[in-house]
Amino acid sequence: MKGLHHVEVWVAELDVALESWGWMLDRLGFECTSEWSNGRTWDADGAYVTLTTSPDLTPSSHDRRRPGVNHIAFWGGSRAEVDAIMSEADAHGWRALYQERYPHAGGPGHYAGWLENDDGFKLEVVADET
Repeated sequence: MKGLHHVEVWVAELDVALESWGWMLDRLGFECTSEWSNGRTWDADGAYVTLTTSPDLTPSSHDRRRPGVNHIAFWGGSRAEVDAIMSEADAHGWRALYQERYPHAGGPGHYAGWLENDDGFKLEVVADET
């Protein structure tokens, strides 16, 4: 088997992160399959995403513009489903990015929306049709 196995995102405050990430992962069809005091895991199609705090977390905040992961892209379904996620996201802790170029900020053949939450994490929600 090949492909993405999982992504683990370390967050400063789990309760705060759950407001935006929990909504988004549920909305994208992930199912919360594991909960513990410092984290949650959501599964979909053989891959999973974990949000967790850690005693090893350094005090600096996340900055997607520094070397490292800039953003995570998720399949969002049809164009209509991506549009719906984008229109609902603000009420769940996500701000739209590149709105002046939506939905083709990635180029004319790429239908997607980009979002950022209060912790500075950036997501791309991609339509599975062009």
